[in-house]
Amino acid sequence: MYVIAHLSDPHLDGSEEARSRLRKITSYVRASSVDVVLVTGDLADHGLETEYAELAGELSLDVPVLVLPGNHDLSSPLRAGLKSFVDSPGDGHPVHQVRDVGAARFVLVDSTVPEHNHGLLSDESLAWLDGVLREPFDGPVFVAMHHPPLALHHPVMDQWMLEEQDALAGVLTGKPVTAILTGHVHNAIVTSFAGHPVLGAPGIRSTIPLPFEPPTDDGAVVDPSAHPGLAFHIHTPGEPMQTIYRYPR
Repeated sequence: MYVIAHLSDPHLDGSEEARSRLRKITSYVRASSVDVVLVTGDLADHGLETEYAELAGELSLDVPVLVLPGNHDLSSPLRAGLKSFVDSPGDGHPVHQVRDVGAARFVLVDSTVPEHNHGLLSDESLAWLDGVLREPFDGPVFVAMHHPPLALHHPVMDQWMLEEQDALAGVLTGKPVTAILTGHVHNAIVTSFAGHPVLGAPGIRSTIPLPFEPPTDDGAVVDPSAHPGLAFHIHTPGEPMQTIYRYPR
């Protein structure tokens, strides 16, 4: 059994509020038995090197920790502040990575567009992803990115969705991908894309109510009072993968 603790969107900004919400989750992970921790973007709220330095301390765990950028992150400060967590050639954008942890391979895709909030994979990024997924690997392969390949049907969030999804589908279709792991929408999401499961982690910093749910008290897009959460993905050879969501009190 291989267990992934999947975190997303801590948006650390130096405040006690953001720090305490992340610590609720990391404390729960420390008390659990997992093989790897994956954080799918919006690591920092403003892309400051000090925010990444803070995050590096908070993610000092006894298991490997993998991180990738979200639309709030900036490539160069991220690389500098999280250099012990990132293994990606170059010194700027994009921050693509291939990380083997135990029995599993993680293909960490940078779906961000500098100075914008939507997601997009360039032709060069798609070619890189295609090449990586064609490499033989004897074990589960997880593709992780910040922006999920879906429409949330939310009037604000869908302005910042992953664009040109058909091109990504063309790369992923028929490839040996165990699951696509995402963040960005601050909600636990379970769906499919290009024949593969898509599993989104809840937001740590906040939750985003959907149009069919009760709105926030002040009408804001985000609900910062909702409990932070995480996903546990469990892969057992010969069995369907399972995902369990937890919201520690």
